[in-house]
Amino acid sequence: MDTPFMEAFAEGLAAQGIRVARFEFPYMAQRREAGRGGPPDREPVLRASWLSVIEELGSQGLVIGGKSMGGRIASLVAEEAGVAGLVCLGYPFHPTGKPKVLRVAHLRELRTPTLIVQGERDAFGSKSEVATYELSPVIELLWLTDGDHSFKPRKASGRTELQNWEQAVTAVAAFIQTLSHAAS
Repeated sequence: MDTPFMEAFAEGLAAQGIRVARFEFPYMAQRREAGRGGPPDREPVLRASWLSVIEELGSQGLVIGGKSMGGRIASLVAEEAGVAGLVCLGYPFHPTGKPKVLRVAHLRELRTPTLIVQGERDAFGSKSEVATYELSPVIELLWLTDGDHSFKPRKASGRTELQNWEQAVTAVAAFIQTLSHAAS
């Protein structure tokens, strides 16, 4: 929750007047305490963690989301939790190198307004791959120029990682503000 990526997004959104709450899944907290890696928690633990945080914050007007797996798990609980919106940063549409093992079935029927911000060349779902997926009409996609899974472009693209992060933060803030206006 305190990687440079997450810091940039939390600070960027806060600077635009959006309250941001971050948390760690149990396995990440254990990694921090133990000082070494370990496998992620199983999906039921990850879902329960998300639902606990949502219960603590209250779902009314809440927009949830996360980076990669955090966003995927948020997308799995959004409907159940009754949140106002969902933001996924670098959604893992499939495992790297396994484009036929899709994680999109629930995204076809999703009713929660959603913004997915994705690098054009993300190894977990590139622009050309995602274009072939059937996704709910409530899902908006923002493609960041030449970005990878963390939105970093190649030098030859003429873009910087910071430019892609800033574009993404601006889009996320606008998406959240649109939801806020729709609710009032």
